[in-house]
Amino acid sequence: MAGIHFQFEDFKQLLRLNIGIADRLDENRAESFTVLYCDFGELEDETIKKALSKILRTSDTIANHNGDYFFVLPYTDKYGAEIVKNLFDNNFEKYLNSFLISYPADGEDANEIVEVLQNSVKHFCKKDLDYLDVLK
Repeated sequence: MAGIHFQFEDFKQLLRLNIGIADRLDENRAESFTVLYCDFGELEDETIKKALSKILRTSDTIANHNGDYFFVLPYTDKYGAEIVKNLFDNNFEKYLNSFLISYPADGEDANEIVEVLQNSVKHFCKKDLDYLDVLK
């Protein structure tokens, strides 16, 4: 399967890892990685697995909580992440509730990225991601 799946409990650590790599390798501090949130809540697990294997790169990482999926796409700006999102929409033949945030443009550390993601998804997607508060 393309994309590496991590335990949801490790999502903030995954963000910290990507921030560390970006800071080490990306001196111009461009959009070093983008987090793509997608609501796959109404889709079957097998359908999701097939789509992930077709669409994601081996360098992309995934964490999910029930039907909420969080993709960390390294060296991908929002434009590139939007392409990935559109591939999901086309694959599932439906528009998915989603949101994109990039490091460092939308947050300087893992806590700030999660906070911006929560607030944005709540405002634009009308969905609470309050369960992200328990992550360390």
